[in-house]
Amino acid sequence: MYLSKEKKAEFFKKHGKGATDTGSSEGQIALFTFRIAHLTEHLKTNKKDFGTQRSLQLLVGKRRSLLDYLKAKDIERYRAIVKELDLRR
Repeated sequence: MYLSKEKKAEFFKKHGKGATDTGSSEGQIALFTFRIAHLTEHLKTNKKDFGTQRSLQLLVGKRRSLLDYLKAKDIERYRAIVKELDLRR
């Protein structure tokens, strides 16, 4: 599996408020970003995998929603996570 328990905990520890706080917006955005990158690489070699393509679009939408929420709630946290993950905006 490409995403182990330890890898997930590392994302939440680095970007969230702790390894056990899996609900923080920053941690979820970081996890979604990793998954989006993984699926993008998969689709480069498997162009006709439309199920994965749909999953990728849903993940991008979820990440966008979380980013919009964070932007409305706390602009400084939003700017920090966008800069840290090097997201285009």
